[in-house]
Amino acid sequence: MAPTAEATGGCLCGAVTYRINGPMRPVVYCHCSQCRKTSGHFVAATAVSHQHLTLTGQAGLAWYRSSDIARRGFCKHCGSSLFWEPAHGKYMCVMAGTIDAPTGLASREHIHTADASDYYDVCDGLPQFEHDHPGLWEGDGK
Repeated sequence: MAPTAEATGGCLCGAVTYRINGPMRPVVYCHCSQCRKTSGHFVAATAVSHQHLTLTGQAGLAWYRSSDIARRGFCKHCGSSLFWEPAHGKYMCVMAGTIDAPTGLASREHIHTADASDYYDVCDGLPQFEHDHPGLWEGDGK
């Protein structure tokens, strides 16, 4: 986890807003089919402890249980994909593109590359994992 000053973010229409006041994990790119379908491409997400994430506006927030292991938070008004929360509830993944710049974040790795689509190449030099990175989703999301 990287230290950060307070960060803010939200959806396209402003019906969901949040504040992060604490460390954020470096950005991980997920290429699984669920992330691709919910975002229109692969997902770029950080992770934060629940204690460091405050919803400051949630009029549009809705949740979709996308699998046995997670649910996804999105805006029911504009459709923005905002959150991915594992069933164990130990942290929240936040879609990096919804965080107001400057974020202070850096990219870390690609996961689920075995499930990547055929219209792009993963060639930025970051580490790649065919499935989950071992330990990525354990505990605090490091």
